[in-house]
Amino acid sequence: MCAQEKKDDIQKTYNHAEVEEKIYKRWLAAGYFAARPNKNKQPYTIVMPPPNITGQLHMGHALDNTIQDAIIRFKRMQGYEALWMPGTDHASIATEVKIVDQMRDEGLSKEDVGREEFLKRAWDWRTEYGGRIVEQLKKLGSSCDWDKERFTMDEGCNKAVIRMFVHLYEKGLIYRGNRIINWCPTCGTALSDAEVEYETQATHLWHVRYDAADGNGSIVIATTRPETMLGDTGVAVNPADARYKDMVGRMVILPLMNRAIPVVADEYVDMDFGTGAVKMTPAHDPNDFDVAARHGLKIIRVLTDDDKINENGGRYEGMDALAARAAIVKDLKTSGNLVSIEEYTHNVGTCYRCHKAVEPLISRQWFVSMKPLAAPAIEAVKTGKIKFVPERYEKIYFNWMENIRDWCISRQLWWGHRIPAYYCQDCGEMVIAETMPDTCPKCGGKNFKQDEDVLDTWFSSGLWPFSTLGWPENTQELKYFYPTDVLVTAYDIIFFWVARMIVFGIEAMDEIPFKYVNIHGIIRDDQGRKMSKSLGNGIDPLEVIKEYGADALRFSLAAGTSPGNDMRFYDSKVRAAANFANKIWNASRFVAMNLEEAAVSEDILHLDLDIADKWILSRLNTLVSEVTDNMDKFELGLASGKVYDFIWSEYCDWYIEMCKTRLYGGNAAEKATALSVLVYVLKQALKLLHPFMPFITEKVYGELLHEKGSIMVADWPHANETASFPAEETAMAGVMDITRSVRNIRAERNVPPSKKTRVILQTGNPAPIVAAAEYIKRLAYATAVEIRDESAEAPKNAASAITSAGCIYLPLGELIDIQKESERLLKEKKNLEEEIARAQGKLKNAGFIEKAPASVVEGERAKLEKYKEMFAAVQDRLNILKTLMESGEE
Repeated sequence: MCAQEKKDDIQKTYNHAEVEEKIYKRWLAAGYFAARPNKNKQPYTIVMPPPNITGQLHMGHALDNTIQDAIIRFKRMQGYEALWMPGTDHASIATEVKIVDQMRDEGLSKEDVGREEFLKRAWDWRTEYGGRIVEQLKKLGSSCDWDKERFTMDEGCNKAVIRMFVHLYEKGLIYRGNRIINWCPTCGTALSDAEVEYETQATHLWHVRYDAADGNGSIVIATTRPETMLGDTGVAVNPADARYKDMVGRMVILPLMNRAIPVVADEYVDMDFGTGAVKMTPAHDPNDFDVAARHGLKIIRVLTDDDKINENGGRYEGMDALAARAAIVKDLKTSGNLVSIEEYTHNVGTCYRCHKAVEPLISRQWFVSMKPLAAPAIEAVKTGKIKFVPERYEKIYFNWMENIRDWCISRQLWWGHRIPAYYCQDCGEMVIAETMPDTCPKCGGKNFKQDEDVLDTWFSSGLWPFSTLGWPENTQELKYFYPTDVLVTAYDIIFFWVARMIVFGIEAMDEIPFKYVNIHGIIRDDQGRKMSKSLGNGIDPLEVIKEYGADALRFSLAAGTSPGNDMRFYDSKVRAAANFANKIWNASRFVAMNLEEAAVSEDILHLDLDIADKWILSRLNTLVSEVTDNMDKFELGLASGKVYDFIWSEYCDWYIEMCKTRLYGGNAAEKATALSVLVYVLKQALKLLHPFMPFITEKVYGELLHEKGSIMVADWPHANETASFPAEETAMAGVMDITRSVRNIRAERNVPPSKKTRVILQTGNPAPIVAAAEYIKRLAYATAVEIRDESAEAPKNAASAITSAGCIYLPLGELIDIQKESERLLKEKKNLEEEIARAQGKLKNAGFIEKAPASVVEGERAKLEKYKEMFAAVQDRLNILKTLMESGEE
């Protein structure tokens, strides 16, 4: 097959839609994603942050999984037994909301169908919709070991959750008690901190006077929640606040409730907020709860689970909280205790599912005592066993862990891991066990009822790095792949998930769960706003993939990321990445169409290489070293950018052009060498690009370059000292600098490519340029390259430029048609004379000067000066041309 026939046989444009799905199916069928214990290989493990089964792929998922896939593909090519463990999360609240909404459409409630039927519906829902996001991740090119896919409520993970709960309870680290929790009155459940979102809301600050019980003085507090004052059991001031020194230790009367409560001094109080005096409502504020514990204040809850005033609220009992607020404010005005009302803006916690306000309240729930568990987890990071990338996020981790509160793990839901607490119905004894007990240890009864609550989703996902590998069983996978190597996640769940995995990993396995935490930012829209449904600015990754391809989306995300920093999404970046794919395809097509024209050698370094070959091999060698280092440091943005620059500029724009002389006009040996280096460099560059653009690299590697096997299991390139040619790199840098300068000079003078001229170079180091003179001639449209000593007299009547290789000169007589250029410049001179005359006439007109705005007059003066400068430049060029015509040129 001749070159032209082969060229026509290869598609002229790259069509991602015809490539990506076919290649992905081929990878799956070949089992390239699979990983298993292998004593001959070192393991490398990543566990996927499990997306919710209610989830739809969004840009955050796309970024997170692109980073993970790039890392795992890199490590797989380096020869590791690379496992990317996939899975999904049952998402207790989110999924239950979906099922409840579904039943509401049928006119049913949870109570109508009962727990067993509800759970059956939930599992059916998971079967039907739970795998949707997995299929979407596959379209992104995610190379997970899908045969090992786990679900947080599958049998193995459930066993791990129950074992962990029992273990912590037996150690005294899980308890049931009354503490302040986040409560969603709408969803009817406790929430974790991660499930509370904060939004800025406008409200008021009500200033209320509490009179001293002995009738001598008063104290004014400021509150944003007057309805909770019904449960006040004290007033707190800062011990350093001189304003209230005489009030500390005395009793004041709680307005409307006529209850005497003490004034206490506590450093928690901010003297600059409000009046510097704070009402204490321990049942409805976590900070007040802590102050109450320190000072022995009573705890009185006044709100019900559905956000109404309870029996402790006196005459306001039964009122909705907001209605009670209005009534209380009205009554405070009537009693004279309302001092003032101030406009105020503050952050209000809302439920991440229903977006209604969350109520902090005291409730009997299950808690994990976190401080004993946090200590070794803090130590693991401080000693460097676990490293955060970037390191600055360690401060956030330490701040959270060193000030950690006990963790409320119970949820008033049906979908989730049910708490393994069993209550004897005969005597009330509670038994914590992995399975329901047969006999009550206290009374011998056999009638047990299990706790109704389920565990917080974060409890099960906290076990993810080891439960997915088989724990609590001591499986071969657990022994081989644990601890994992890196966790990739956004910074917004450091507290809620990362910290808990470290805690549980050390507690269950006596070993850290991962060595690195690679933190990335979030994707914002092109205006810098966070993507959200409310703003309507979300971008569907699947639509982007449909239009541009997964490779283009992946590359645009990888190239825009740097550890820990947010990034903006621009459609133009994806288009640019798609153009890059086309550039790769066209370059590869050019190489492929020449493959049968000469024998290609794999032993590159033993060929008769010329200066261009050594330059590109040396640049490749540097690229391999730098990209490998960047990948090891999780600097994907730097790595992908360097590969892009190398392929687009150095390989396509420069080296391919340099090779054309030998491919089309050289002898057989020169052609074979050029083609061998072209193929070798392309293959290595494709390998470096593969983690970011897996589909096109696979297509080119196998189908255009006819390599056996898949690029994803090919060896990652290694830097080779013998492939480093610094002198040739310096020389070729000079050649490219000269070429760019010549092209700029020609472009400034609108010189057509057909018009060629000599290039005169004055340099103190001629040898490298002599070796590369033929490349300058071809790339800079030169008839010849004349090299002179740098001390020689500069040529007259020549355009010049200073380059890294020396000073270049292009004789103007050869560069332009003197007669035509003279005619053009004379016309330009005449136009400028007219413009100068016009401007001068205006500025001599007294009426114009007096009536026109100062800015307009100043503008005319600026134009006149500009025209004069242009006129002088044109005259100078005409003088040069006149000299050339009279005396001849260099």
